[in-house]
Amino acid sequence: MVNNVLMALIATLGTWFVTALGAATVVFFRSPNPKILNLMLGFASGVMIAASFWSLLQPAIERAEAAAGLPAYFVATFGFLFGALFMWISDKTVTLARRKVTLAQGTAGERLNRIIMLVLSITLHNIPEGLAIGVAFGALQSGEHNAENIMGAVTIAVGIGLQNFPEGAAVSFPLRREGYSGRKSFFIGQASGLVEPIAGVIGALLVVYVETILPYALAFAAGAMILVAVHELIPECQQNQKTHPYFATMGIVSGFALMMLLDVMLG
Repeated sequence: MVNNVLMALIATLGTWFVTALGAATVVFFRSPNPKILNLMLGFASGVMIAASFWSLLQPAIERAEAAAGLPAYFVATFGFLFGALFMWISDKTVTLARRKVTLAQGTAGERLNRIIMLVLSITLHNIPEGLAIGVAFGALQSGEHNAENIMGAVTIAVGIGLQNFPEGAAVSFPLRREGYSGRKSFFIGQASGLVEPIAGVIGALLVVYVETILPYALAFAAGAMILVAVHELIPECQQNQKTHPYFATMGIVSGFALMMLLDVMLG
């Protein structure tokens, strides 16, 4: 069981490292390549959508059916909706805080407030992403460390890691435009991903030591990931749809297909 927590820590440290790589681009480039970022966002969203079902919802349903208690359909639906609701409340909280700060300081501080709230919002939504990774690795109970289960957890970490790269850049570049040094912009950008290892360890510990919540936790992580993918990643990657109509869309399809292929091959 300790190995599960350790694997969750290593995986979330990996996703933080990808955030740091994205933030580091501010040192070498004036602005990121929008086509590449959109492709990565699309690919990550495809992986996350597929992983939400095969690696999270499907195991949640199977575990709920095996356990004596509430019906599996209730457990999966409740956990999924609660995960999405958690992300929605998080987003609304950040938006409300941003409006209050802007009203209090006036238009002079509006640009700085937008940057502060950008950092806070990305940091905040990294928490359920870290929890999702932690839950996936925490679900690898003793005797279930086979290739299929491990690959499912790894693909969740990879999908989240890929979308962390543009997130790191999305924090560091606005800071650079506001006059911060490249080093300081990088430091703040990478710091936005430090909550993922903490949340990952917490998620893994909860699942390992409170096994009854596992089906709910898996469904919760799926709901949080679906909301992030549909509400944030897909609209963001489609910004250049007029000039490149199917570029980001092919990234979504490719990410979903890859996750599906791996699951079927290992299943």
